[in-house]
Amino acid sequence: MQSVYPTLTLPDPEAMSRLAARLAQDLRAGDVLLLEGPIGAGKTHFARALIQSLLAQPEDVPSPTFTLVQTYEAAGFEIWHADLYRLTHPDEAQELGLAEAFETALCLVEWPERLGRDRPASALTLRFSASPDDSRQLDFLSQNMGWRDRLKGLADV
Repeated sequence: MQSVYPTLTLPDPEAMSRLAARLAQDLRAGDVLLLEGPIGAGKTHFARALIQSLLAQPEDVPSPTFTLVQTYEAAGFEIWHADLYRLTHPDEAQELGLAEAFETALCLVEWPERLGRDRPASALTLRFSASPDDSRQLDFLSQNMGWRDRLKGLADV
């Protein structure tokens, strides 16, 4: 995987929410965002803000830690938010129907390492890390260099 956008430093949760809403404007069905990082790095906060920015009506967006997948209807496509933390084998992810969703929906996947070999090659990986000052760093990685053009201007939030 290669970096497709410069690392961003987000000073607070509001900055992360603005970034998520900005990125959401350029997403569509078939896009897969793989959200990597330790517990507490901001993956769920980012996913929640992104999903809420795409919904026509405000809706609660709970963490899918226990349900594994939550789905939402956006304008023209479905959104899948998956949290694979509790999975123990990549086959369990396939049982959730993710392979089909990767092609037909906008998918946000927390703990994507649980996908094993089933990680979509065209996905955008967002790698979150926390700093001692409570800011977050966000790296953008992909094998698909098409993301480089799609992310232009992202930091202009």
